[in-house]
This record gives sequence, C-alpha cells and structure tokens, in this order.
Amino acid sequence: MTGTKALAGKVAVVTGGSRGLGKEIVTAFAKDGANVIIASRKIENCITLAEEVEKRYGVQALPYQIHMGDWSAQAGLVDTVVERFGRLDILVNNAGMSPVYPSLEALTEELFDKIMAVNLKGAFRLSIEAARVMRKTGGSIINISSIASERTTAGDLPYGIAKSGINLMTKAFAAEFGPSIRVNTIMCGAFATDISKAWDMDMVEEKMKALPLERVGHPEEVVGAARYFATDISSYTTGSVLAVDGGRVAMGR
Repeated sequence: MTGTKALAGKVAVVTGGSRGLGKEIVTAFAKDGANVIIASRKIENCITLAEEVEKRYGVQALPYQIHMGDWSAQAGLVDTVVERFGRLDILVNNAGMSPVYPSLEALTEELFDKIMAVNLKGAFRLSIEAARVMRKTGGSIINISSIASERTTAGDLPYGIAKSGINLMTKAFAAEFGPSIRVNTIMCGAFATDISKAWDMDMVEEKMKALPLERVGHPEEVVGAARYFATDISSYTTGSVLAVDGGRVAMGR
C-alpha cells in the first residue's frame, strides 16, 4: 500500500489522538487519505494537530474534547461524527493512563477507579456506541493495549488489569460484532513517546538490551500494525492481539 491512499474517504476516530502513539496513528491515517477525529481531554492539542494534518494532507480533521472515563460522553462523540461525516469506519481506542503511585497499600480508591475508567470503561462504552453505526456499513475497531496486560508488576498492576480487560474485550467484541465489524488489539511494549520524557532513559535503554530487538520502540513503529488492522489487507483478521513490543512477551517471565 505504499504510495497509495489506502484509507481515502474513510472516517477514523482516534482517542488520545493528540499526542504519543495516538498522534502517530492520526498522522498516518490522514496521510493515507482518511478524515480523522482527534479526541482527547485537552482540546488545544487536538486543535493544533487537526490544523496541521488538514494543511499537510488535505483531509478533514475534527478536534473533539472528551473525557474517556465519562460513560455518558461516548454516544455524543459518535453522534457528532455521524452528523459531520455521515459514517464511521475506524475506531482506535488509544486513550490511556498509567500513573505512578508509591505502593499498592498507598493506592487510593479514587486513583484505581480513574485508571479503570480511562483505560477500560471508556473503550468498552465507545466500542459499543461505534458498533451501533458500523454494523450498517462495516468497520474496524482497533484497541491499544500493553504488555502490562501479561507482564505486570506491583508498580503498574491496576493498569495491567485494565489492559487485560481490553484484550478480553477484543475477543468478545470480535465474536459479537462480526461479520461486519472487525475488532483487534495492538499490545504495545515500551515506546519513546512524549510521555517517556520523565523516564531515566539510560536505565531504560540498558534494560531494553535484554529484549530480542535490544531497544525501546519508536512511536512511528506502531503505524504499520495500525494500518494493517484499519485496511482491507486484514479483512480476515478479527479477535487478534498483536504484540508490538520488541519481543518482550516472547521472552516469558
């Protein structure tokens, strides 16, 4: 598909789309000819990226402010997309958070609920709302999970639990929404996004040497998997959880 507009005329929603992996996916889809909806809590970042991709790729880009943990907000996003574009072809459930906490004992109920809401509840509800529209014309739902769903620690346990829910949800929704809607997941390893600026990169890079590919991932390296699941090249693939992690999961515990 190199050099073609593989998504020309398609409409894609990307949550958490204004930064990190979401931004890379938005940019790739726009480059492929898709009209994009950039959904995030911080509308200013969405507006900036929307203006950038419209100017650069000549597609329509709609910035949309939403809190993914708000159950009641998901239907409004889908209704706005349909009103503006008349269709919805691709949903990327990318929004997420993995906050640091001092210990499991110090983890508050409020923070636990927030992690579950943003990482799991929002994607669950939005997928159902999107399927309401996609059932008529077909579509692809792409979830962004994490290797923490299989390789979690005490330091990211609630996040890992939520992402395990995403993996399970993928298989259940694939069975429920077929044959018109495909549902797949990209299970990501460590990527050097803007969020990684807080990392001790020397320590991270040393740790990554233990991986088969011996390094951290670059944000643009998630694009191939996202384009695969978004386009008809994956027309016989649903319910799949694809690790894009430099080989971490393959190493076992």
